[in-house]
Amino acid sequence: MDIHESSPTIRGLSTLLRKDAPGYIATQFFPDTTPGALVDGVRCENLEAQTFASESFDLVVTQDVMEHVFDIEKAYKETFRTLRPGGYYIHTTPMYKDLTHTHARAKLHDDGTIEHLFDPEYHGNPINGDGALVTYHFGYDLVDLIASWTPFDVECYRANSRSHGIVAEFIEVLICRKPEGRDLRRLTAF
Repeated sequence: MDIHESSPTIRGLSTLLRKDAPGYIATQFFPDTTPGALVDGVRCENLEAQTFASESFDLVVTQDVMEHVFDIEKAYKETFRTLRPGGYYIHTTPMYKDLTHTHARAKLHDDGTIEHLFDPEYHGNPINGDGALVTYHFGYDLVDLIASWTPFDVECYRANSRSHGIVAEFIEVLICRKPEGRDLRRLTAF
């Protein structure tokens, strides 16, 4: 399989993919680097404007990345574009149980300035000690938003398992499948 993982971690699934999947490509977004260029062996990619050819991957993975993207609609459309028919985009992102509607926390303006709509919130960032700005708080409408932006088949799973030690907030896993064949032509014709 050809696999793209954006912003991999240094443990868990990222480590397994890096070790066991010969078609694995890891990327990070380095703001001051030309997209597609390498930084210490890691490819620079902006999820909103990827340099990969269409239908390059069988699987795309992001773990807690989408809440840091400014234009999430573009990022989902680009991920859809880079997947082969029948391919999957599997990702996690915090979904707030008390939010029925997603809301932006920050906007990026054309001149590069950031407008904070709420007090800035940052999460850990493997390439920047200052952290990654949270641009969205996702509500339970995220599945419907993704389906309105792309023809993905979207499912959301809550991975809650006491016997496996998985009991927490923000344990949703989103699985987006790109339709194939006649279904894909019909869905992308509009």
